[in-house]
Amino acid sequence: MAFLSQQQNARRNMALFSIAASVALVGMFAAAARPDNPAPGDSVGAIEGEAIAVTGPMSVENINGSVATMLHSGSDVRVKSGSARINLVEGGQIAICGPAHFSVLKSGNSLTIALDTGTIHAHIERTPVLTMYTPQIQAQPVAIGGGPQDTVVGFDASGAMCVRTNRGALRLEQQLNGQNILVPQGGSVFLANGQIDSLRTDTGEHCACELRLAEAAPPEVSRMATAEEVRHNVEDVKPNVPTVQPAKPVVPKQEPIYQVFVPPLIFNANSKVQPEVDPRMIMMIRRVRVRPTLIFQGKVEGEVVPVKAAVAAPPPPAAPPPAPAPVKTASLTERVRNFFRKLWPFGS
Repeated sequence: MAFLSQQQNARRNMALFSIAASVALVGMFAAAARPDNPAPGDSVGAIEGEAIAVTGPMSVENINGSVATMLHSGSDVRVKSGSARINLVEGGQIAICGPAHFSVLKSGNSLTIALDTGTIHAHIERTPVLTMYTPQIQAQPVAIGGGPQDTVVGFDASGAMCVRTNRGALRLEQQLNGQNILVPQGGSVFLANGQIDSLRTDTGEHCACELRLAEAAPPEVSRMATAEEVRHNVEDVKPNVPTVQPAKPVVPKQEPIYQVFVPPLIFNANSKVQPEVDPRMIMMIRRVRVRPTLIFQGKVEGEVVPVKAAVAAPPPPAAPPPAPAPVKTASLTERVRNFFRKLWPFGS
């Protein structure tokens, strides 16, 4: 019994020390930036919610035509009920599910949140570098391959600390003894007494705090022209040519195929900074089928122009036959002489 009472007293003293350290940490954050006129560079982001109370450095600004409450380094926020959301100046978002109480401290590119009660769901693209403090645990998201970080940290109704990593990993460190552990991406755990030794796998029943990301306008980036745009451009500039009625397409329509080969990502649990992929090892292959620009098949429609048949020239007239030679007629004297020759047998 004495041993049990001593163990209970030790646990009670440790809990009281943790609570006192948390209160002192929150007070230090609130006092670190207490001036009435906050500096422009320590703006954390605009907060919105139905039942919230903000003390410390703050300002009211006009953002996109609407009035918003801007948090600054040293602001103390209490979400009485429901939920609230902070739109960070760097572009990320943080959802707070109440009842919750926390303070913010910003220095350059680092943002620190001291969470006393409640649950926060943080979505960070690249900046700022976020660190979350609870009465006993320090939690810091770790990006994987330069990707976004999406983490849930908070306390449930029983006071157990719950952690869920949707994108990226999360490093947990015990503030009293320096013991630390890395929760991988997709992990969901809870700590019963704020001790890393008591870490257990969560089935998803703790720390329910959803974050609806604000829809942002898509950035204007250059892109390749589609086949439909290319076809319209060609039709606009092509000359007037006879209409061709193709019987059927000769070559099937085929778009270029792009393939990007990236080396596999490497995750080392013992390293704080994960190795990045060497851009020289990334390859992009473009597959395309070369074909002629214009292919005509069929017949050309148009008016038929009659063509006169060529008339053959008449043959030249035949030459007249030569005239017969004239017959020589004997004279009267020769005829008489020939007659007496026939009658006189003895010759002339």
